[in-house]
Amino acid sequence: MRIVLDTNILLTSFSSRSETHWIWTSLAEGKYTLCITHDILLEYEEIIARHASTDLANAVTDALLDLPNVQLITRYFSWNLITADPDDNKFTDCAIAAQARFLVSEDRHFAVLRHIDFPKVELIGVEAFRRELLQTSASS
Repeated sequence: MRIVLDTNILLTSFSSRSETHWIWTSLAEGKYTLCITHDILLEYEEIIARHASTDLANAVTDALLDLPNVQLITRYFSWNLITADPDDNKFTDCAIAAQARFLVSEDRHFAVLRHIDFPKVELIGVEAFRRELLQTSASS
């Protein structure tokens, strides 16, 4: 399953005390494929450094680049689907270019995607992603 993770979802998944830590461990275990662009990777690094530390940000980006189930995507077109926070478009553009099954986010700016028929980006929250991942694992 190919997905794109919003930065806040990834950020909250590192701590073993976090309710969303299963997202990070599932990625490390190869249970899904994370699609990223250079812009997304830079944002991950910047936000992690701001909220935690530069050392953690570097360790996370290195780990992401080393994982075989992380795909670096090149996007060739900007769809500009999100007008409320144009910076979020990097995630939708990545999802479209990667033909990702889901964009996982709890950010309200992404809600507009539910009303756009083309190009279709399937937006789901954390709990829906957990159910999808469990269902995919059970059917494998």
